[in-house]
Amino acid sequence: MKRPEIDIVVLNYNGKIFLDDCFNSLAASTYPNKHIYLLDNASPDDDVAYVKEKFPWVKIIQNPLNNGYCAAYNLAFEKCTSEYIICLNNDVIVDPNWLEPMVELAESNENIAAIQPKLLANKQRTHFEYAGASGGLMDKYGFPFMRGRIFDTIEKDEAQFDDAAQIFWASGAALFLRKSALTHTGGLDEVIVHHMDEIDLCWRLQLHGYEIRVQPKSFIYHVGGATIKARSFKKTYWNHRNSIYMMLKNYENKNRIKRTFVHILLDYIAFAQSLATGQFQVARGILAAHIWIVSNLGLIQTERKKVQSKRTVSDAQIDQNLYQGSIVWAYFFKGIKTYKQLTHK
Repeated sequence: MKRPEIDIVVLNYNGKIFLDDCFNSLAASTYPNKHIYLLDNASPDDDVAYVKEKFPWVKIIQNPLNNGYCAAYNLAFEKCTSEYIICLNNDVIVDPNWLEPMVELAESNENIAAIQPKLLANKQRTHFEYAGASGGLMDKYGFPFMRGRIFDTIEKDEAQFDDAAQIFWASGAALFLRKSALTHTGGLDEVIVHHMDEIDLCWRLQLHGYEIRVQPKSFIYHVGGATIKARSFKKTYWNHRNSIYMMLKNYENKNRIKRTFVHILLDYIAFAQSLATGQFQVARGILAAHIWIVSNLGLIQTERKKVQSKRTVSDAQIDQNLYQGSIVWAYFFKGIKTYKQLTHK
């Protein structure tokens, strides 16, 4: 098998508690032709000095500002020169043989632009992890889910998703990218800042005719939730804001109006439910997300023009990779809790 060079870039902000496990596992990776970077997002603590002393073989990229996941990795995309680049969270532990299966898959088809490994929970390694499971999917109304996790239902890994399937998005916790594909799409959208950024990038890659895959023969263990806690105002705000932003930007006209309208209606059902159950931070996050959308329609239109001017694939083709129902309706109203129930209903 060909052994192309890979740049593995670990994003960090005040995450020293995770770095020993992460870099020790990377050091044990058996793939030979790799370069490992710490991408530090202006940590005020001594994280960079610590890595320089304890892991001198790790290269350092220092972002002078903590301006989000997207801006930090775009800086890394400029500096890294290998054929492939992996965006890796600092709170992961990789299997020693995690790289070879992804490289083999990427080398088998130059049309594959992004791959994710199987993500298992570090604290319960028999189960999938919330952030990626065995491949990201999305319904046509902009709500993401995964093979192995739909909303808060996380499945046990019983080899039920061990095929290298085509997926809609690959998790940013461990995102394997073909560097040349980024020349067509551009990097991550810095308007997004963080959360949903990998979904947007994978969507735009597909608009250029590329494929996104999962490689379950490769697996990592992920702590998850180390940066922003679930059901917080911040996580709710970013997820709801960015999902609507993506739809308004990436869909063709006929779909962006109809499908975004349905998405907003479902958001307000969630808003009402959060009020009724006392989850006021969630309700506030949804409302703040919608206020941002209305306040930034000009910016959204500008970014939309950039995407639409470059696309080579129609929504009809993209729809083949989207669930054509509503995952919200299926989960909360029909009681469908697993991906296999969804596809065999």
